[in-house]
Amino acid sequence: MYTPLKTKVIFSLFLIFITSINSMIAQDVTTITAANSDISDNLDLEAVASIFGESKDLEDFEKRLNDPDTQLSNLDLNNDGEVDYLRIMETSEKNVHSISIQAVIGKDQYQEVAVIDVKKDSKGQTQVQVVGNVDMYGPNYYVTPHYHIVPVFFTFFWMAAYRPWYSPWYWGYHPPYFRPWRPYPPHVYRNNVHVHVNVNNSYNRTNVRINNNTTNINRRTNNAYFNNNPDKSFNKRNPGVNNRSELTRTREARIKDVKSNRDYKSTGRPVTKPGNKPATRPTQRPNTDPSARPSTRPTTKPATRPSTKPATRPTQQPSTRPSTRPSTRPTSRPPANTHNRSSYSRQTPSRSSPRRTRH
Repeated sequence: MYTPLKTKVIFSLFLIFITSINSMIAQDVTTITAANSDISDNLDLEAVASIFGESKDLEDFEKRLNDPDTQLSNLDLNNDGEVDYLRIMETSEKNVHSISIQAVIGKDQYQEVAVIDVKKDSKGQTQVQVVGNVDMYGPNYYVTPHYHIVPVFFTFFWMAAYRPWYSPWYWGYHPPYFRPWRPYPPHVYRNNVHVHVNVNNSYNRTNVRINNNTTNINRRTNNAYFNNNPDKSFNKRNPGVNNRSELTRTREARIKDVKSNRDYKSTGRPVTKPGNKPATRPTQRPNTDPSARPSTRPTTKPATRPSTKPATRPTQQPSTRPSTRPSTRPTSRPPANTHNRSSYSRQTPSRSSPRRTRH
């Protein structure tokens, strides 16, 4: 009969057993994540370009950037535990409109994170390009979207009565729809933000900016974060990496290496890809060198074949054929003068044999 003490001991042993099994299983699971996070991970410029083409105007575009339901941004540059509000400031110069996206990080402190250039070319067509901030995304990081449906509000930029739009919001004064949320880990944000990218559009990377004459709005005053933290610029965060595009490629290559190592440990077989072929074949071929072949083959084949075939065939053929043919054929042939008589002679009937008579 179990006592309460025995029941507690058994239950505690059972918990220890379950915990040990879970720890063993957790050790076998390999989670593939980026080796480190970067500030540029917290705002996907393809998603920015996508919702820019779906907006009604710049005011609607700013609302979409700060919508707490979609949570398009994950930036928290002032480290207050809440996502920074992104405001829109526009300037125009001849046939180019530049839309600056700025994070509000403090009183009279703003950090420009990207600029959207909208340009009207000589053919009257509108071109759009999202330019990442140099300190955040590295130099020459440009995303050029091509919309499958040209946004209607693009025509507003070229009207004579159009006036640039400036956001009325600032630090401590936000629109009523904005409810700050806590930022996610960068790898979680990267996995979730792709649902906001319209796959019907194309997003090209290029090193050529469509608007080289436009300068950023108040570059010194709108770069507060990196002015206060010069050691956190892109080249300091990622030495030896050109820009965000190259950073993405190096991460993808690192993830492939982790996957290949995981598959090798789980199956014991190398991954069948061009990088593994030289590593597997040389380990098998040295066992079949020309120096190893004479040690095996001459001991089996030459030892059996010469011992059987020469022992049977040469002893039988010379003893039978020459002894029979010459002895029989010359004795059976008749002489030439008797051959004709025996073949053409007829036996004459004897006289005593009865003769046939005709009736």
